[in-house]
Amino acid sequence: MDKYREVIEELIQFRNERDWKQFHDSKNLALAISIEAAELNEIFLWKKGDEAENVNKDRLKEELADVLSFAFLLAEKHDLDIFDIVSEKIKKNALKYPVEKAKGTAKKYNEL
Repeated sequence: MDKYREVIEELIQFRNERDWKQFHDSKNLALAISIEAAELNEIFLWKKGDEAENVNKDRLKEELADVLSFAFLLAEKHDLDIFDIVSEKIKKNALKYPVEKAKGTAKKYNEL
């Protein structure tokens, strides 16, 4: 079993042992991702330059793990392979952001 599948199985076992599946509908999982992402953002709030790059790694790991855990559970709920959907998105973005127009700029695709 690959590492990704092992993590998904651990998440499902953890959830099921606590009878939390009842709370894990798509809406609540999406909201949980958003809330945990806000907590991740809080780590960087008010920091500038190098200070933002040198945050507490333990806290960063905790918050990032929360975001990823809920994202994995939402993907699993809808039978989506995270590696496939990310790969598909990269291909779509490559069309929207061709290297010759997007390289070195943070402009949105409709401004290139």
